[in-house]
Amino acid sequence: MTLTSYIYLSVVLFSIGAAVVLLRRNAIIVFMGVELMLNAANLAFVTFARMQGKLDGQVIALFVMVVAAAEVVVGLAIIMAIFRARRSVSVDDVNLLKL
Repeated sequence: MTLTSYIYLSVVLFSIGAAVVLLRRNAIIVFMGVELMLNAANLAFVTFARMQGKLDGQVIALFVMVVAAAEVVVGLAIIMAIFRARRSVSVDDVNLLKL
């Protein structure tokens, strides 16, 4: 597999993740779309770092994975709290911040 193939794969994965985030209403599925987009970005970072022969991309990818893990913990806690209060995980039903 060539390096440009990895870039194309990253673009396809990011596009699928963006489509999932924009089209789905279930918060868990939206979360999975965000994770797919983050992993596509990681693939692009590592590919560009490999093209240039540097380790910067791997370091950034590791940082993105740490941020994604923290995001999952906080996001799932919020989704569980909303589910307990409203018995739904639809993003359309969540209007807790409206006055």
